[in-house]
Amino acid sequence: MHIEIDQDRCCAAGQCVLAADDIFDQRDEDGVVVLLDGIPDDAEALARAQEAAALCPAGAIAVHG
Repeated sequence: MHIEIDQDRCCAAGQCVLAADDIFDQRDEDGVVVLLDGIPDDAEALARAQEAAALCPAGAIAVHG
């Protein structure tokens, strides 16, 4: 599995952090998403990353694999 984020599309809603705070964070200055773990290695992390991608109102998260 591989996660990609597009910081230019991020609208700083924070849904990704609520769904998977071990994978995503937000910059303090503007709330834009920061990827903490781009290649999580377990099924539970995959499910949380997929949920975060589905919840993202800007479509700034892509989960591959």
